[in-house]
Amino acid sequence: MVAAAILAGGDARRFGRRDKAALPIGDLRIIDRQIAALRGVTDRLLIVANRPGRYESLGLPIVGDVRPGAGALGGILTALVHSPAPHTLVVACDLPFLTTAFLRHLADCGREVDLAIPRSPGGYEPLCASYGRGCADAIGRLLDAGRLQAAGVVEAGLRLREIGPEELAAFDPDGSLFLNVNTPLDYRRALERLNRRDK
Repeated sequence: MVAAAILAGGDARRFGRRDKAALPIGDLRIIDRQIAALRGVTDRLLIVANRPGRYESLGLPIVGDVRPGAGALGGILTALVHSPAPHTLVVACDLPFLTTAFLRHLADCGREVDLAIPRSPGGYEPLCASYGRGCADAIGRLLDAGRLQAAGVVEAGLRLREIGPEELAAFDPDGSLFLNVNTPLDYRRALERLNRRDK
């Protein structure tokens, strides 16, 4: 059994504090695209957000950070604490091009390990990974030590399944799978990528 959590609790400082999840990509907001992709894997969805009013209309459980001020790693911990399943797909709310096919593969890779994590040409992708419930203790120790970098989970002594660039290529022919929208420039690039796909 697998669940999924969308991390939507960031401040979006590089995007003028706008709600990145609500940015339209084509006819749908980023968060709507993600929910549609995740529903192809599980119906156990939740949102980690400190401003629940933004997402109440989605009809999904919304949970606030269990460790406020702990950044994305704290969001991952929150997802695991509240997850109804032994394994949880955790995705950041600013990834508009995730696909059901890849998320299914990610869930399958995570079934027998603590952490299944993509390693794209840009490095590890801890904000689109499968976390077993046992990761919560390791993440708690990282936070207790003041280590807030989400990629630190790779060095936390967990049973790891890495999904490397060659394996990812089958799911990411145009290199957009992990394109994230952190800035207005990123958003323009995402819209340009969508326009190229539609031609």
